[in-house]
Amino acid sequence: MKTLEEINKIREQKRKELDLRVNLKAGTKEKHILVCRGTGCTSSKSPKIIENFKNILKEKNVENVRVIQTGCFGLCAKGPIVIIRPEDTFYAMVTPDDCEEIINTHIIEGKKVERLLCKDVDGTLVDRLDELNFYKKQERIALKNCGVIDPENIDEYIAFDGYKALEKVLTSMTPDEVIQEVTDSGLRGRGGAGFPTGKKWMFAKMAKGDQKYVVCNADEGDPGAFMDRSILEGDPHCIIEAMMIAGYAIGANKGYIYVRAEYPIAVQRFQKAIEQAKEYGILGTNIFGTDFEFDLAIRLGAGAFVCGEETALLESIEGRRGQPRLKPPFPANAGLWQKPTLINNVETYANITKIILNGAKWYSSIGTETSKGTKVFALGGNVVNIGLVEVPMGTTLREIVFDIGGGIPDGKEFKAAQTGGPSGGCIPAEHLDTPIDYESLSAIGSMMGSGGLIVMDNTKCMVNLAKFYLGFTVDESCGKCTPCRIGTQRMLEILERITEGNGETEDISKLEKLAHTIKNASVCGLGQTAPNPVLSTLKYFKDEYVAHIEDKKCPAGECKALANVEINPELCKGCGICKRQCPVNAISGEVKQPHKINPEICIKCGACVDKCPFKAISK
Repeated sequence: MKTLEEINKIREQKRKELDLRVNLKAGTKEKHILVCRGTGCTSSKSPKIIENFKNILKEKNVENVRVIQTGCFGLCAKGPIVIIRPEDTFYAMVTPDDCEEIINTHIIEGKKVERLLCKDVDGTLVDRLDELNFYKKQERIALKNCGVIDPENIDEYIAFDGYKALEKVLTSMTPDEVIQEVTDSGLRGRGGAGFPTGKKWMFAKMAKGDQKYVVCNADEGDPGAFMDRSILEGDPHCIIEAMMIAGYAIGANKGYIYVRAEYPIAVQRFQKAIEQAKEYGILGTNIFGTDFEFDLAIRLGAGAFVCGEETALLESIEGRRGQPRLKPPFPANAGLWQKPTLINNVETYANITKIILNGAKWYSSIGTETSKGTKVFALGGNVVNIGLVEVPMGTTLREIVFDIGGGIPDGKEFKAAQTGGPSGGCIPAEHLDTPIDYESLSAIGSMMGSGGLIVMDNTKCMVNLAKFYLGFTVDESCGKCTPCRIGTQRMLEILERITEGNGETEDISKLEKLAHTIKNASVCGLGQTAPNPVLSTLKYFKDEYVAHIEDKKCPAGECKALANVEINPELCKGCGICKRQCPVNAISGEVKQPHKINPEICIKCGACVDKCPFKAISK
């Protein structure tokens, strides 16, 4: 157990050692080789890269160089990533075989390994992280420590002001002052609904109860979303600290984090962080010499999407099937075991310590009038720079997709972006300059959601997209209420008919009627938002629905049942590439003569379309 004085001494000493992590002018001979150990880079052998670096340094007796595992740097498309500080050299797509060259050339000889330097979207080699366009418009608050510290070393967290906000709260602020600071910051819940965080905390504080709980919702279920996972993997102690601050503010001494079991690295690191905090006396009793006590435990979810809904999550923690409760009463008054409970998601908590240390005025100066601070997005789909981004609220979709994301690959055109996952809606090209904030997205029929942002090019069928998301919610419906259980299934059946060429004109009106009924009558947010992808695609891409129904054609060529793969004899050069690519031998023809496709054999996979160098084949 460490005293407050000992922890402050660790902070002072360790910060001097680690200054080179953030100070590019650090006057030190020491170098730190930072290697991403987030899930993506781990799957691409970053643990082996770390092992190789350490072994090579030992074999060559190289001193003053430390190899550090970190959380996600954000630019997942370029992983595994290695950054060398203090010079901030950014190496991309590093393999275990590259380690010796990096040590010999960069560390020993002092020269950069040019072939491993990251290429920006314009093709130029960039040798420093802060010069990449991907990072220039970002402002990292929730992700501040991700990619900087070793998430499994509590001393490194302490060095970068870790647990300093908790110290400030426990020694110089009342619970009401803490809540007022969070309220004045304008922070809204980052789980999707955007409810004012300070107001939620005040409701929980005012609730009567002999026992209160603080819960972290880390059940991140949206397809393509990995924001919360990356924060837990890269900076687990910031969530522990924030939950403790919340506990002090509302009068709770027990917390639970509910995280899906499919996040093994996040679970392992968070458990280790809990153990370290207990060892240091930060979790437990008489914290920092005060009478405040707090304990924290992990509960694993089995991957049910509905458990992202706060009351279904509570049911699961209590050991029952994850199904939403009727509200009111709300969790602030009757949550875990019917006791007052505060629930926020990972990203919401990740902002708390920064607000306490820097002040509400600082935080509220970022973002827009009604949407303060920053938002973390998992940027994916048809975009060059797939990864994790954090931008001020009010940043436009165009800036995220083209300036940060690097635009659409292969010269294709932007068609739409889906925000909010299965609960959100599509944003078409005409709204590319829409500011990303709660009200602006709602006005165009979408929503912020937890932060998934999927970009689609002009080869994507919007009817098929709506079918995909609706299929997901049908599978994930808990079945408690009829509108969601039956209504979404009927909508899916209509969409399946349309994409198979069996749609009828009245199907569009049926979809709209069903959608509004389900939204109005479902018990929880899953059912209430499930029709959103259908409604938004109908709003902006109704012509595609009409083409599927009336013309029996998929304009994007994605729906196989409506595809008609043909070779244009005037463009075909008879090169034979398409014939060699066809998995079912449906293409015939002599060399240098126009080829033909047998429609009875063709499975409409599109392999020939993608490989034809003369663009002679179309769907």
